[in-house]
Amino acid sequence: MNLLRKIQKFLNWEPSPKPHITLNDELYAQFLPFRTPLILLQLCMIIGTLGYIVIEDYSLIDGLYQTGYTITSVGFGALKEGEFSAVGKLFTITLIIFGSALFTFVILVSVDVINQGHLKRIFKERKMLYRIARLKKHFVICHHNEYAIQVSKQLRENHIPFVVIDPRDDLEEIARRYKYPYYIKAEPHTETAMLKAHLSSAKGLITLSDSIADNIALIASVRLFEKEHRIPSAYYIISASESVEDISKLKKLGADTVVSPSKLTAQRITAMAARPDMENLLEQFLYKSDTPLDMEEVYVPKTSWMVLKKLKETHLRDIANVSIIGITKKDGKFMPMPKGDVLIMSESKLLVIGTQKGILYTKGLVKKQEKPEELKYV
Repeated sequence: MNLLRKIQKFLNWEPSPKPHITLNDELYAQFLPFRTPLILLQLCMIIGTLGYIVIEDYSLIDGLYQTGYTITSVGFGALKEGEFSAVGKLFTITLIIFGSALFTFVILVSVDVINQGHLKRIFKERKMLYRIARLKKHFVICHHNEYAIQVSKQLRENHIPFVVIDPRDDLEEIARRYKYPYYIKAEPHTETAMLKAHLSSAKGLITLSDSIADNIALIASVRLFEKEHRIPSAYYIISASESVEDISKLKKLGADTVVSPSKLTAQRITAMAARPDMENLLEQFLYKSDTPLDMEEVYVPKTSWMVLKKLKETHLRDIANVSIIGITKKDGKFMPMPKGDVLIMSESKLLVIGTQKGILYTKGLVKKQEKPEELKYV
């Protein structure tokens, strides 16, 4: 077994991951109507074979072959030379009539199953579930609306995978129109929907319902899903709230970030009115995927070599070409534009600005437990 895994790793081949829900039970249920025709077909073949063995003195293989092309109305006639006996002819006529009725029954059952459309829907959904099972660190967007359209557009531009969950019957058409690569038709707060969206491998969830009750139900369901499935790291939950008063309520229930569209709009208009020349700077700086600069918070673990070191002693500007423009302490207090003599404390967050490559390099440096080799040459 270990040898097989080594060969797979050497060839860079891994078996396709399976979804938590494969819909096999629903698929088997669609094939249940075919059970009766198959049983009747087997009985017909057995009775026909035994009949030719007894009546016409055929061998087992000859009797089976004669029965096969008789009930299918192929019309080859008697297998042996000469004609059937009178009893054999009556028996053959009975087989032909029964076989024709049986195949007509099978056709009617097939047409009925296909016309219902459930079989096609299940195959499409199974294919989608296997595609979603390959995702990692994706976001689950709950409820399709205007917010979901704009959020999905930004996620696509930044190459962040996402799954949209909504109970609408026309979700497939909506997904084609707004280019949702992955989607699930279900009630978002149910455990089945979360399993189908492969939430266990997701980075977080975004709930954008206009109803505060829907958002509350989703937040509670996701936090319960965390505990029941023993997810090692907590999900990052983003919620929308039409009312400013509900922001604190949603945060207390478990949301990490709550966005109020009315509050954001007011802040943006105020900023545009106060500083018209800075109108598009934030959008160009933060929201564009092709910008040369980026800004991100970098967490400092307890075991980092930077703990209790002065900011200037890290030489991040020299070795990673980034700048620290802010530090969020463990208690949540934010220190803007820290000086070089400021001590870096454990479990704080460094607000880093620089290129994406520089920020990624900085994350690697911060995680190291011992002083990196690069500092020997600075």
